[in-house]
Amino acid sequence: MKNVTDSFLSLGHWPSAGSFGFNTDILSTNLINLSVVLGVLIFFGKGVCVSCLLSDLLDNRKQRILNTIRNSEELRGGAIEQLEKARACLRKVEMEADQFRVNGYSEIEREKWNLINSTYKTLEQLENYKNETIQFEQQRTINQVRQRVFQQALQGALGTLNSCLNNELHLRTISVNIGMLGSMKEITD
Repeated sequence: MKNVTDSFLSLGHWPSAGSFGFNTDILSTNLINLSVVLGVLIFFGKGVCVSCLLSDLLDNRKQRILNTIRNSEELRGGAIEQLEKARACLRKVEMEADQFRVNGYSEIEREKWNLINSTYKTLEQLENYKNETIQFEQQRTINQVRQRVFQQALQGALGTLNSCLNNELHLRTISVNIGMLGSMKEITD
């Protein structure tokens, strides 16, 4: 039996130029390789049921393929579920972003109107302050002019009185004024 195994092993070492050997190209020699493997199984496995071995081999392969398909389906289902969750989250985030955008625009509009109103009130206060300042300055100027006119008139009157009054007229004027002050005092009492 060792001779047979050695002969099969030595087939792989033969030169390929015009002689028989194993072709390792699976796509082109699959039938030859399969027949060699079946031949070796039949020769060495006389007590073994070849169809049972092939059936077990095929069943195992089928079971692995089915398990792979089942796992792929489970992964696909999980991926679809995660995708739906991600889409729902995206929709929620988009709605929140739209809400923030709308709130931001209304906040900006509200702040703009607040600023406009505040500026208008400030301008109005400044205008009132300006008008009050102008009125105050006008009144101060008018008072200064009145005071100066009054002083000039008083100086003119005093000058006229001093030049026209003599002592007797001066004493009568003082007496009349004292009398007027006395009568005013009686009225107030």
